[in-house]
Amino acid sequence: MSKVSLEGQVAVVTGAARGVGELLARKLSERGAKVALVGLEPDELKAVAGRLPSDADWWYADVTDHEALAGVAREVKARFGKIDIVVANAGVAAGGPFEESDPVAWRRVIEVNLVGSAVTARAFLPVLRESRGYLLQIASLAAITPAPMMSAYCASKSGVEAYANCLRAEVAHHGVKVGVGYLSWTDTDMVRGADQDEVMRELRQRLPWPANKTYPLPPAVDRIVAGIERRSAKVYAQPWLRGMQSVRGHLPGIIATVGKREIKRFAPRLNQVPTGLVGSGGAADEKHRAG
Repeated sequence: MSKVSLEGQVAVVTGAARGVGELLARKLSERGAKVALVGLEPDELKAVAGRLPSDADWWYADVTDHEALAGVAREVKARFGKIDIVVANAGVAAGGPFEESDPVAWRRVIEVNLVGSAVTARAFLPVLRESRGYLLQIASLAAITPAPMMSAYCASKSGVEAYANCLRAEVAHHGVKVGVGYLSWTDTDMVRGADQDEVMRELRQRLPWPANKTYPLPPAVDRIVAGIERRSAKVYAQPWLRGMQSVRGHLPGIIATVGKREIKRFAPRLNQVPTGLVGSGGAADEKHRAG
């Protein structure tokens, strides 16, 4: 597909305080886009906005709050005059065995990653129709293949992939395009937070190549930006993820067989795995809900 120039475009990025969202905002800004940052960490959002080379602003909002997101959509349009691109990137993660998982943290992963993504789309679709714009939903390798010890995250990312694929057909006649972005393990606070637990780190290292690697953030975000420029239906932050689509139907059976062996190996240590949200973004979410 031909590229769309980002010069003068207005992009909204949720979960923009750090990681993929922060670097994506910077890359879009460097290409001339005006950027609206949305998240739960006001100090970090303000700092990110201040570092961007193009016009930028920030909004404190919980993506699971429809009224708050609808208000952000109105304010962003009033501030910049239009909205061309929305990237639903906000997300949290929790690990560990499902049976022993914290039910509050497990539910929160679903609420932020899946419900929050749908709330984001619902809030911004009216303005995207006006601009015939583009919604990019960030998913994950976890949408393609199941991963034991990550039931909430896999469920949420499978859900956002399915919802975005449904939405694509519903809004196409309005000129709105919808894409799904896939990332493997990428060097972010979320992944580093998960790796702080010895069991989760060792389990991940025992995954088959290339799924056992942590990939650098800048090349991944460069590929996401290229996907935004092309208004792509599928965006792969690591090129090998494209090939996973052709074998995904076989993966649940393979994972069930291999996972049984690996979980049995680690069984005596599984009760050591923390059950709360991981990383700085998880801490920010917990602080927001507490206060």
